[in-house]
Parts: sequence; C-alpha cells; structure tokens
Amino acid sequence: MARPSVCLLASLSALLLGIAAVSRSKGLRGTESQKELRIPSQFSQEQRIAMKEALKVFPTVFHTSFIRHEVIGNYSHLFTVKGSDPSMQPYMLLAHIDVVPAPDRGWDVPPFSGLERDGFIYGRGTLDNKNSVMAILQALELLLIRSYIPRRSFFIALGHDEEVSGINGAQKISALLQARGVQLAFLVDEGSFILDGFFPNLKKPFAMVSVSEKGAINLMLQVNMTPGHSSAPPKETSIGILAAAVSRLEQTPMPNMFGGGPLRTALEQLADEFPFPTNIILNNLWLFRPLVSRLMERNYITNSLVRTTTALTMFNAGVKVNVIPPVAEAIINFRIHPAQTVQEVLKLAKDIVADDRVQFHVLDAFDPLPVSSSDDQALGYQLLRQTIQSVFPEVNIVAPGTCIGNTDSRHYLNLTTSIYRFNPVYLQPQGFSSIHGINEKISVQAYETQVKFIFEFIQNGDTDMEPVPHLHEL
Repeated sequence: MARPSVCLLASLSALLLGIAAVSRSKGLRGTESQKELRIPSQFSQEQRIAMKEALKVFPTVFHTSFIRHEVIGNYSHLFTVKGSDPSMQPYMLLAHIDVVPAPDRGWDVPPFSGLERDGFIYGRGTLDNKNSVMAILQALELLLIRSYIPRRSFFIALGHDEEVSGINGAQKISALLQARGVQLAFLVDEGSFILDGFFPNLKKPFAMVSVSEKGAINLMLQVNMTPGHSSAPPKETSIGILAAAVSRLEQTPMPNMFGGGPLRTALEQLADEFPFPTNIILNNLWLFRPLVSRLMERNYITNSLVRTTTALTMFNAGVKVNVIPPVAEAIINFRIHPAQTVQEVLKLAKDIVADDRVQFHVLDAFDPLPVSSSDDQALGYQLLRQTIQSVFPEVNIVAPGTCIGNTDSRHYLNLTTSIYRFNPVYLQPQGFSSIHGINEKISVQAYETQVKFIFEFIQNGDTDMEPVPHLHEL
C-alpha cells in the first residue's frame, strides 16, 4: 500500500503546478497582493486524472497548522480555517455526509459501489450530498498544496444526520460556535443548482441561488378502532377511514401562493430569455400573475415552488390477513411555502380531512426560513454570482429562489442572517428524479467543475465588501 500512496501524493503535489493561464473574477474588490497570489483553476488532463484518483485522500487538510479539525456528535466534522486578517468576518461552507437508504432494486450498479460508468460516478449521495463533501475538501487540499493562506477565516461543517433533521450534527456544531462567540458573514449550503430544462420554452440554463427554504411538517394521522374478525367486518375499518382521509389530502392541494418573493424576482429576471409571448407575460406579472400561477401548477417541480406540497410517505396497518386492524397510521410530509406557517397548514389539513375519527400527531415541524438578501451589498450572494459567471460563462442569469427541500442551514440562523443554498452542478429534470431515487449519479466532468468552483470561491472569499461591476475573462 505504500507505493501507491506515494504516487498519489506526488500526483496531488503536482496537481496545480505548471498552470499558466489565470481565470479571473472581478465582481468584488480584493487587495492587490491577493490578486497577485491568486491560484489558477484550470487543470490539465493529467491533473484531472490525479484529481479523480485522489478523491479520498486529503493529507494536507489534516496536517496544516492553521486548520483545526474537530469531531462533533461522534460523526460530524468541523474544520476551522484561520485566515491572516482577523478583521474580516468568517463564513461557512456546509455539506452532509449521510444519505437516504437505497435498495439495490432498479439500479444499474450497486448503489453504494461508487462505480464509474460511461463518464458518470454512480451511487447514493453523488448529488445529495457527498459530492459537496468531497469537492470542498478536494478544493481546499489543492489550494493548500500551493501554499495558499486565506485572508478571511472560514469554517467547513460536514454534518452526519442532515437526512434525519441534523439534531446531533449541524445543531451541535451551531451551538458550539455560538458558545465561542462566532458570527458569520454568510453561509453556503446545498440546495439549488444550475437548472436546465425545468421551464418549457426556456432554452438556456440559469443558476438559481436559494435565499430561503421551505418549512416542513411530518404529520402522523392515526385511526383507532375495535379489532375484530374479518368474516364479519364493520361498515368502515381503520384502514378505510384513514385511506379516505389521505385521499382527500392528496386530491385537495394547498392553495397556490404565487405572488411575490424570490420566485417572482427570478421570473422577472428570466423574462427576456423566453420567446414571445411568454416574455411579454413575465414582464407584466402585475397583469398576468393569475395566468402564470396556473401554468406553474402544470409541472410537478414548478408546482412545488408555488404552494405547500403534500406527500404521503408512510402507511402502516394490519397484523394478519383475517384480522380487522385496531390501528392504522400514515405519515404525511408537508413542505411549507414561505408565505405560510406551520399552524396555517395544520388548520388547512384538519379542514380538508374533516373527520374527528382521524387523530393528528405532529412528529416535528418548523416554519419556512427567512429570506436572505440578494442585493448588491449581499456579500455571500455576490460572491456566488461572481464565481458562477467565472466558472460557467455560458450562464447569463443568476436568480434568487426558494429551496423546496430542507437543509442543515436552518440550524445556523443563530450565527448569520445571510444563508445561501447552491450546488455548482447542472441539473436536468431526470437528474432531479434520481435524488433520493434510482441511479443517482454525477458526471466526472461535473465533479471536476464543482471542485474548480469551490477552488475559486474560497479565493474570492478573500475580497472586501465593496462590490464593483463584473468583468469576466473566458
């Protein structure tokens, strides 16, 4: 094992050597010395191969004097990267290690194999969210090999239980940093992507940076009845009553809330990218808002942007084929639109079910997160915009949005009001379906580009607050 390790480390050490061209982003003002020390993010074919082979080896990250590594809650990881300028407020990069279950059935390759096939890396977590875990550490490793020392301090928080609410990971990291008196300039987590093909007639991809995220309720519906023999059944069983209640919830969507907020801002920014007459409609939402709200309902993804969604995710009942079950239970997962609250959605759900035999038990719930700023003075948002337009010059539009999923970022509201969610990866509708689904995968090229994005973003983070016009060299 020794010789491959030596070769691997040698490849890592050479990964950024001999690179002549510099990819520059000039969206925010940095110091002259920082511009001179900027490390280019253009990799040769040999270096890209070394990057792929070195996915799980980050020796420099763990042996650099100005990086402190801590294990939180037994399995989560917190890296504190100390910058040279203590006057600059730190930021945080977030990702999570854990994944949802993935049965083998239906996958082209075993879901936890990490096999590469036809230029894609397959496996649960390749998009949600091990790709970010690896890319953040990979980018930092590559910077450190080049003797990079950041001006601005930053944290890397890798949670281990995001898929089950982050209580033992992100929440504990947040509490620890709060106890240390840390306040963050901004935070970047998973969430949105470069979206391609999600809106009919929109031919160009655009980057959506989520400035908020939906709330959630995990609601258990329960029906209790006297058990009996199936040979003499009652008029209604617990299963039948509960099935009818769940069906009413599925057949009665929550109200369409389209009207303002980040979605409206995004559509107005995208308006001129659409052909006639859609461009006219989106440029005049004051008049066509009802029409647009109805059109958004037609697609299951865009529908999730305009309302609180209702998803039956678990149903349990029955003990034997000839026994009338005493209890039937179902769990409904609501993702709450930013214009609504937990209490509003619960009242609507009870009104829809309208059956006192159905008991409501809230397992856990939280309101939608506040909307973070996306104006010219929002440092985190502008750094993301700057880096997107540098690494993805073909993307003309960077727009604010709402994350329809839930992330660990909600646990850090005590540390910052500037929370942004963005994965620097292209996503098509079929790729969206693979997240928590079958054949989740990321292309090798997309992963390399994600590493490049974070590589540049960390350096861009060493800038001062004042934004200047964006000038990008291809």
